[in-house]
Amino acid sequence: MEHLERCAWVLRGTLVRSAVRRYLPWALAASMLAGSLVKELSPLPESYLSNKRNVLNVYFVKVAWAWTFCLLLPFIALTNYHLTGKAGLVLRRLSTLLVGTAIWYVCTAIFSNIEHYTGSCYQSPALEGERKEHRSKQQCHGEGGFWHGFDISGHSFLLAFCALMIVEEMAVLHEVKTDRNHRLHTAITTLVVALGFLTFIWVWMFLCTAIYFHNLSQKVFGTLFGLLGWYGTYGCWYLKSFSPGLPPQSSSLNLKQDTYKK
Repeated sequence: MEHLERCAWVLRGTLVRSAVRRYLPWALAASMLAGSLVKELSPLPESYLSNKRNVLNVYFVKVAWAWTFCLLLPFIALTNYHLTGKAGLVLRRLSTLLVGTAIWYVCTAIFSNIEHYTGSCYQSPALEGERKEHRSKQQCHGEGGFWHGFDISGHSFLLAFCALMIVEEMAVLHEVKTDRNHRLHTAITTLVVALGFLTFIWVWMFLCTAIYFHNLSQKVFGTLFGLLGWYGTYGCWYLKSFSPGLPPQSSSLNLKQDTYKK
């Protein structure tokens, strides 16, 4: 438990700062552009992380929203109820996860449709021998073909969105004070460590995506969707009264407005 406490203390000191929430979007955009330049101008040799079957990609990134949802659900419920004691407010704040789910679903559907309507089926990855009889990606792959369309980076979108959402929700830790001998303290500490490590995985894999996968325009659009999903909610809508609201903090609305004005 002592190691868990120490780890949680480090993560709280790192991710809960307002500067992290303010500059992380810019850092993600900059790392996407820098990684893309490396990929275009001086590609790195293939590595374990450039293999789509690596452990982090298969067991974490492929189900990034599920991990984020399942860890934020108890974290938001416990911390918000501890601070407010109001079940109605907790349910209202948990609706941020429904909003996030809607954003994830709509954006991935848009990406899929764009790839479908801009794509064609080919006999090889070199785009040789177009198979005009196959008009969908599923049919093309089912017949051993290779579908090529404008494939907006879903990884860039989702990893950016999830990382930003987690650091926004962890801002509540400024206000959370619990008895170290209480079970609630253990539960929140465990969730802080899990969410902290998850955030670092998302940011790391976001950078790996920038370096190894997709072209620049696909990653720009993916990252842009992720940033817009975050800013449209936490930067705009959640500041309004008719919304899921922001994590409970002292003068949270004023602080948040000041943050986005800078």
